[in-house]
Amino acid sequence: MEKKYKTLKDFFPFYLEEHSHPINRALHFIGSSLALGCILGFIASGKFYILGLALVSGYFFAWIGHFFIEKNRPATFTYPFYSFISDWIMYFKMLTGRIDVEFAKIKSKQN
Repeated sequence: MEKKYKTLKDFFPFYLEEHSHPINRALHFIGSSLALGCILGFIASGKFYILGLALVSGYFFAWIGHFFIEKNRPATFTYPFYSFISDWIMYFKMLTGRIDVEFAKIKSKQN
């Protein structure tokens, strides 16, 4: 039976474990970066279809990472809100070079 997460704090380590492969994380980073670019494009142009491109680009790259690299089911199917927030936390940690610190925390709790 799958564990039910009640808080983002409890969920985030699980989320990171589901994104343990660096290529999967890189694909998420690319997709999220493109999504941010699309959102900025929408703000600049006011063209609503660009928001659709933000969704497609964000999820397209992430799902490639899950289905072909990690070979797992995206957590967004079960925990859409926590997954969305965790994706941006992971993005920020990657952007600031702190993602390895997060994985070290997980490993230290497992030992």
